[in-house]
Amino acid sequence: MIRFVLIIALLFCSYLQSQTGDKTKLDSLFSNIEENKIGMGTVSIFKDGKEVYQKSIGFSNINSKSKANALTKYRIGSITKTFTATIIMQLIDEEKLNLNSNLSTYFPEIENAEIITIENLLYHRSGLHNVTNEKDFQLWISKPRTRNEMLEKFIKNGVDFEPNEKTAYSNTNYILLSYIAEDIDNKSFSEILDTRISKPIKLNKTIYGKDIIPSENEAVSYYQENSAWKPITLETDLAGPMGAGAIVSTPRELNVFYDNLFSGKLVSRVALEQMKSVKENMGMGLSKLVFKGLEVYGHDGGIDGFRSMAAYIPSKNVSIAFSFNAASTSTTPILIAILETYFSDDPSLENTSKIVLKSEDLEVYLGVYSGSTFPAKVTFTKEGNTLFAQATGQPIFKLIAIDKDSFSYDSMGIKFTFNLANNSMILNFGGKIHDLQKE
Repeated sequence: MIRFVLIIALLFCSYLQSQTGDKTKLDSLFSNIEENKIGMGTVSIFKDGKEVYQKSIGFSNINSKSKANALTKYRIGSITKTFTATIIMQLIDEEKLNLNSNLSTYFPEIENAEIITIENLLYHRSGLHNVTNEKDFQLWISKPRTRNEMLEKFIKNGVDFEPNEKTAYSNTNYILLSYIAEDIDNKSFSEILDTRISKPIKLNKTIYGKDIIPSENEAVSYYQENSAWKPITLETDLAGPMGAGAIVSTPRELNVFYDNLFSGKLVSRVALEQMKSVKENMGMGLSKLVFKGLEVYGHDGGIDGFRSMAAYIPSKNVSIAFSFNAASTSTTPILIAILETYFSDDPSLENTSKIVLKSEDLEVYLGVYSGSTFPAKVTFTKEGNTLFAQATGQPIFKLIAIDKDSFSYDSMGIKFTFNLANNSMILNFGGKIHDLQKE
């Protein structure tokens, strides 16, 4: 999958360079996605709180030949976590909860609950095992699951490491956070979402999801088989994912939500800064990447065949959201392609290295690196005072030196950080961290 993602990202970037005109380029990009069966869905872009671009491609329901449109509703998967983190920070603003509060106050039966804090849960640093990594979980979660059933899983699974030892993405964290919000507000998570977020900022189509009803313009999700889209028949019952992945929305309303969040209308400025503050590129309900000098905050989402992304660029007051009900690639290369297109004529974006290196300075980085979590070897070479990287079987690409021992390829949101002392390298791609060793 990662190799395929790299190919798609490079295809997008080279394709876009030949296009002209902002809307024309964006239209061409999504026509390319549709024609090459890369995805079906809807995209929306906001600038200064107003929609400046919207496009839908493909079908929301292939059987009925229903075309996707701006009002089509999609399951947004883990973008739900930004909503959940917002709700938790609202409770903290109201002094009903504290970042240092222990999980044991609410669920003492969970391992390490007495030393796991709300902050650990928000940052994915609790050590709690990710429930969705369980064998046959997809089959199990296709049935309605109660809080007690989910808690039994969490208790059984225990912990993978001690709190605050490292960052490891775990849906368990955000399911527990939604339970905590329910206990504090004495309401269901669906009611909390409605009263704390949807109604105040007038989101009419952002709800806690139920069974998909295609006749109500709710998209059906698909997977690709032999270049054809096939319907997903084993769907997640959203009673289980709760605050980790149960929300349904539209890209337009996701932009409204992100615009209100980053303009300080949903949480205090202090709370927003805490959400944006990252540890190992993970904030509270947000992840962060740097694209040509621009800080981009957001979250992706994948559930069944749905693939979604919501992103906000504070320095430009731009938000981008898209939801696909069918996709043959992940969200990161699509986001990067949109960023490349939308900002293609912006002279303020960085395109050169932040630090100057001599050719001999690059010698220490040259070689082949590999690791168990990344399915390709990465070879580093140089030409003059420029470092290049190439994954197995993929095109070679030029890197930008951003700091001592750190290089990036912003067009794909990739960052390489070398640890010369132990001949290793950290690869950050799409919010995932891979530890590679020099061969």
